Amino acid sequence: MPSLHPSYPIETDRLSLRQFQKDDLADLFAIFSRQDVTRYLYWPVLGRDETRDLLSRWIAQVGLDEEGDAISLAICRRDSGQLIGEVMLRWLSEVHSQGEIGFMLHPDHHGHGFATEAARALLELGFDRFGLHRIVGRLEARNRPSAAVLERLGMRLEAHLRENEWVKGEWNDEQVYAILHAEWDAIDKD
Repeated sequence: MPSLHPSYPIETDRLSLRQFQKDDLADLFAIFSRQDVTRYLYWPVLGRDETRDLLSRWIAQVGLDEEGDAISLAICRRDSGQLIGEVMLRWLSEVHSQGEIGFMLHPDHHGHGFATEAARALLELGFDRFGLHRIVGRLEARNRPSAAVLERLGMRLEAHLRENEWVKGEWNDEQVYAILHAEWDAIDKD
C-alpha cells in the first residue's frame, strides 16, 4: 500500500481536523485531566507533564508510512476554532488492509454529532484516500455513547469480548465494531 500524508486541515461542515501543535497543551490538559473523559481509556487522569508527553507523540504522528503508524488529529470547531477533542486513524495491517479509528471529545461538546462528523472524515480518509479494506473501532463495552457513534457511522458490532482486559484494577469487556470498504461505499452519507 502507498503511504498516506493528508493535506491539513481536513474540513467538514462544522469541524476542522488538523495536526496537533505545542500550543494545544492547555486545551488537551483541560480534557485529559477529567475523570469522566478517561473513565473508559487505558490511562488514568493525566497531569500536565503526561499530557505534554501525549501531545508530543501526537505531533510526531504525521502520516501512515508503515503498519502500526497512526494519525491523531485535533478536532476543532470551525465557528470558534476551539479544540474540542481528538480523532485517530491507525494502520493495523498491511497484509489484511485494515485500520482502526478512535475518538474522544470534551464532555461539553457531547451530544452534538461532532464525534460522528470527525470519525466519518477519518473513515473517508482510510477508505477513499488510503484504500483500506476494513476499519474497526474498539471500545469498553460500558461506553454506550461511543458505541452509538460507531453505529451511526454504519459500523456493526462484530464481537463482545467478556472480561478480556484488566484495566484500572478491574476486568473490562471489549466491543469491536467494523465496516468494510464496500459497505462504506453503499452508505448514503448525505
